[in-house]
Amino acid sequence: MNFNHRQFDSYLVVFLLFSSPAVGMPGQVEHETPSLVMLNFRPEVTNPADGDGRTLLVTWRRQPDKVDTVEIQRKEADSVRWTKVGEVQPDDTSFVDRYSADAAYPLKPGVSCRYRIALKSAGSQSVSRPSDAIAAKPRWFNFRRANVFLLVALYFGSVLWFIERAKREKSLFIRKIAGMEAMDEALGRATEMGRPALYIPGIMDVDNIQTIASMVILTEVARKTAGLDVKLIVPLNRAFVVPLAEESVKEGYLRSGRPDAYNPDDIRYLSDEQFAFTAGVTGIMNREQTAAHFFLGAFFAESLIVSEVGYSTGAIQIAGTANIHQLPFFVVACEWRATTR
Repeated sequence: MNFNHRQFDSYLVVFLLFSSPAVGMPGQVEHETPSLVMLNFRPEVTNPADGDGRTLLVTWRRQPDKVDTVEIQRKEADSVRWTKVGEVQPDDTSFVDRYSADAAYPLKPGVSCRYRIALKSAGSQSVSRPSDAIAAKPRWFNFRRANVFLLVALYFGSVLWFIERAKREKSLFIRKIAGMEAMDEALGRATEMGRPALYIPGIMDVDNIQTIASMVILTEVARKTAGLDVKLIVPLNRAFVVPLAEESVKEGYLRSGRPDAYNPDDIRYLSDEQFAFTAGVTGIMNREQTAAHFFLGAFFAESLIVSEVGYSTGAIQIAGTANIHQLPFFVVACEWRATTR
């Protein structure tokens, strides 16, 4: 069969079209071609110190060649195609590959993969050798926060040491708080005068830590008043605090060996309204002529009113609160403050 030049050219064009390599998918890089220059370095890939199993840190040394962009490429260990995962400035020497559900080719936690660095400039491209295969895995220990671990270990170690020391020794020195020590003096005066004592555990609900701490002190005050046969009045402005206060006072009377002396009518719910409660407390002070006042808990604007009225009755007053903005009022109107410095 004879072919003319026109037919030969047509067959040659068809052959070249079908023999050319297929066009790659978006975001992917084709197989190595002779036009790529292989550089004599490889990136280092590690799991970050604070890694959560969804990130990998890629680092490399800066290359002396002048390039326009630095491209980071990744491929899974069992794949042959390289995927572009990021692009950084020529001066950068690190890149963090993070998992993202929106990414076209996201990093798969637990799957081994390799990385390489592509240096691109006008009309040329050079790539590094592939890194060692590595998989993104979470770390058991974040070494960047080792200082926090040491502080926590030191704290709990000291707690355990003091517990063991307290078990071995019969007595340990605990610095006394003047306001707490003055409770015996205040109750002693109430006993001598034959007048009641008044205890206010603040105006907050049972979910406040100051109220809970005040209940512990209330139990001890109730124990002492029961032993001295002093009437203890506990006005409250939160309904949920009533059963807690009742049990605390009852426990104090039980510890003193006088459970029959407990009177539930002395635990008095007045009002949830701040100043209605304040008016009720000042009324009790004037009617009952209480001789010892204990203000221990969370207080606010009512602190100055109750302490001033209490001062006018001539009672010994002991106050303590964690609300530092109310401490000045207690300082000027009360004899003792159950606070620490």
